Amino acid sequence: MDCGERRVKQMTGWFQDMDISILLWIQENLRSDMWTPFWKAITFLGNGGWFWIATSVLLLLPRQTRMTGVLSLLSLGLGAIITNLWLKPMVARPRPYETWTDMVLLISRPSDFSFPSGHTCAAFACALILLWMLPRGQGIPFVILAALIGFSRLYLGVHYPSDVLGGFLVGTFSSLTVYGWYRLVMHFMHGGLM
Repeated sequence: MDCGERRVKQMTGWFQDMDISILLWIQENLRSDMWTPFWKAITFLGNGGWFWIATSVLLLLPRQTRMTGVLSLLSLGLGAIITNLWLKPMVARPRPYETWTDMVLLISRPSDFSFPSGHTCAAFACALILLWMLPRGQGIPFVILAALIGFSRLYLGVHYPSDVLGGFLVGTFSSLTVYGWYRLVMHFMHGGLM
């Protein structure tokens, strides 16, 4: 093993140690019987992306929000492809409770890999489109909900913090890509050729 490989292995070990330390701290200091039902309900909103899909479909109905619904669905789709068809199988990271016996899982076992968080990806892929497209700050509650969904995955013990960060980054990339293409098309449609 050369020096570069050794450094990569040390960095990977350091990140893994930090990830599990944060999760165990949450488990030992923030979990309580009073809050667990709340976090289970929050994570349920992200199951299969149903809440974000339903929100996007509802936005398709009024003409004034139709494009927001279209962009949101496109962003969700792009995020799902990157997360579920590419990154999860490629990285194949086990869930925290599968690797660390001290980690207590509070919901049923997910059947897919851990990195990145699909719940977090879907939440931010949709919420950021809503933030940018809806008028007068109407998208802010959706971004707050997206952040809560991301944290719920840590609280319940199904993801490492780096999984949630990865989901946030993929969701942000998806929304920026879709929104950027939309802005570019609108620019050219309105005579913006340079």
